[in-house]
Amino acid sequence: MRKESAYNTDLFLLYLQTGSREQRLAQAVMQGEEYTSTRKHDGCCACVPVFCIVWKQTVFFYVKSGIRGKERTFIMLYQICNGAVKFAAETVLEHINFEIRKTEKIAVVGRNGCGKTTLLKLIAGEVELSKRDSDEDIYIAKAGKPVIGYLKQNAFEDDTLTMEEEVRKAFSDILQMKEEMERLVAVMDGEDGESVISRYVRLEEQFAYLGGYTFEKEYEIVLKKLGFAPEDKKKKLSEFSGGQQTKIAFARMLLSKPDILLLDEPTNHLDMATINWLEGYLKDYDRAVVIVSHDRMFLDRVVDVVYEIEYKTAVRYPGNYSAFMERKRLNWEKQRKDYELQQKEIERLQTLVERFKNKPTKVAMTRSKLKQIEHMVKVDAPVRYDLKTFHADFKPARESVTDVLRVSQLAIGYEKPLATVTFEQKKGHKIGIIGDNGAGKSTLLRTLTGQLEPLSGSFAFGDRVDWGYFEQQMAQYTSDKTVLDDFWEEFPDLKRLDVRSWLGAFLFGQEEVFKQINMLSGGEKVRLALAKIFRRLPNYLILDEPTNHMDIVGKESLEAMLKEYPGSVLFVSHDRYFVKEIADSLLVFEEGTVNYYPYGYEQYWEKVQAEQQEQPLPEDRKIQRPGNAPDILRKKTGQEEQSAYNEKPEVDQSSQKGYNPGKEAAKKKRRQERLEMLIEENEEQIAAYQVQLEDPAVQADYEKLMALEELLRAANERLEELMAEWDGIIT
Repeated sequence: MRKESAYNTDLFLLYLQTGSREQRLAQAVMQGEEYTSTRKHDGCCACVPVFCIVWKQTVFFYVKSGIRGKERTFIMLYQICNGAVKFAAETVLEHINFEIRKTEKIAVVGRNGCGKTTLLKLIAGEVELSKRDSDEDIYIAKAGKPVIGYLKQNAFEDDTLTMEEEVRKAFSDILQMKEEMERLVAVMDGEDGESVISRYVRLEEQFAYLGGYTFEKEYEIVLKKLGFAPEDKKKKLSEFSGGQQTKIAFARMLLSKPDILLLDEPTNHLDMATINWLEGYLKDYDRAVVIVSHDRMFLDRVVDVVYEIEYKTAVRYPGNYSAFMERKRLNWEKQRKDYELQQKEIERLQTLVERFKNKPTKVAMTRSKLKQIEHMVKVDAPVRYDLKTFHADFKPARESVTDVLRVSQLAIGYEKPLATVTFEQKKGHKIGIIGDNGAGKSTLLRTLTGQLEPLSGSFAFGDRVDWGYFEQQMAQYTSDKTVLDDFWEEFPDLKRLDVRSWLGAFLFGQEEVFKQINMLSGGEKVRLALAKIFRRLPNYLILDEPTNHMDIVGKESLEAMLKEYPGSVLFVSHDRYFVKEIADSLLVFEEGTVNYYPYGYEQYWEKVQAEQQEQPLPEDRKIQRPGNAPDILRKKTGQEEQSAYNEKPEVDQSSQKGYNPGKEAAKKKRRQERLEMLIEENEEQIAAYQVQLEDPAVQADYEKLMALEELLRAANERLEELMAEWDGIIT
């Protein structure tokens, strides 16, 4: 039986082709008997209790393991063993061992260009394993035929379809079941009534399991959270921008609920509210997810396994991104200490050899010491994974006054105002701007830098304020010039050595400086733009999404620079971790207003969460099955269920003292978001009950089975009640 790495000894899996000797144990194991394997593999001995299932010509052995007092069982869905991918003569990945277990949330991290997207394409079947000469087993194994969801570049076969028609393809199976159920209801009074009812009951159970009673609401929630208006549903796909088309394909993929969901930078171009919703959605997703992302807070909140691709291979770490970084740091420290101790011992032995090598009486001793050195298992010097970072140790050319910026009732926008902004900024303060997409964040920066005229109001920079401005479009900069020539053209007074030194600080070394601008990646273009801005030595930085196109190490490099920067910073970012690390105050575009908060992101997020804490919904509210279900299937009750809330006479709230329409609207919005969170939690509970119902042990125990079915019925009723209240709020 195969054993995982030292940090993954909690879960095991053995799968064997039918006909092997272990198959003879299947009958006993499935009847509850314990089977212990002591087969050795790679010098390890695993001795663990297992149970098995015979499925599709394969015997699957699953191991139950106690983790923090809980018993969990994972099913291996997908495995790559010793995989490699080559393009022409270039090897992108080699010796890749990668596993996906049911319900795992996996992050794939690494530097830009290391092969993360290639790995996703390999899993999706868009790239094949490369053949190589090796005695090792090289294969991809799957449990059955798992459905894998992955966004392709050309996501739509027919762009003349409406958005609604395209997205609802995700519900094709459910809609077919619904049609069949309606047909069965129509013929239920015929001669074969009993068999029709039996067929209806079985179909209805499957319909409910697949989300037949909730998919319409989930459809509405997903589209709304991704920023689509109700009128967008009838638009043709060709009428949407490229970014919107990607979101449409993303919505369809989420709603189709594949067994393995592959996401490549899912938070790009999403605002913070949508990212927060997506986190909850993925955490509650009852199937496997593999994510490539540079959003550290997103990874911390969603994933429970991290694979790092480094030096063309992948290493698995348990836990979220922060746990991975801590484990990597500890591994590096241990390797450094082991290396230093071994080098010290080698030096001691070599000193003895040098001292006594010419003495005839010490010949045996010196030979022994040399053999001791030769037979040592050498510890490699640790390679720091974070050394290749860009940096620029600079101070502004001059200091500004204390009051660096004053904005008063500034109306920003184009023909109509998007928002009205008022705030002040002192020297050295770093203000982060966050909020929904399209609310006016970038428009504010463009207005302050003179690219747009204000619609009304005023703003003024203080004396001796020298600002440098980074805008998102700089990542799309094109030119036939080399990096060296392009930079030198802007700073012609610099000597060649100074130019090379400054570019080197931003990772444009001996070869990179001669690259054409058109050949640079988006992240490299961002680095070049920042190199130019910082070289002008401004005392005030205005940055619009500076971390877009950066990998995690690049973001950490910029964070370190900005933390040491003595000047003032005003920046827009949807990267919450970056905002948390840099901003000491926030300007938040929220609910049609712009509010200034004199504290950072963590305190702001605590405030938001506190406001969302409402009185929990009662557990005993009642709903019925759809009205077209046959009477025999409807639940009858002798009394009416009580309402969740005490009914009070309606009053004209506008006449109440202190009534604030804006506050009431905000409260309603918070209630809506709270309901959406409860809906997602309830769906997770329903999924858990349905998994338990499939357990052979439960099916063999009539009392447990009945109790579980009652819990499932109550959970489904609870979900319908939540949906009904949510529908009442949005309509």
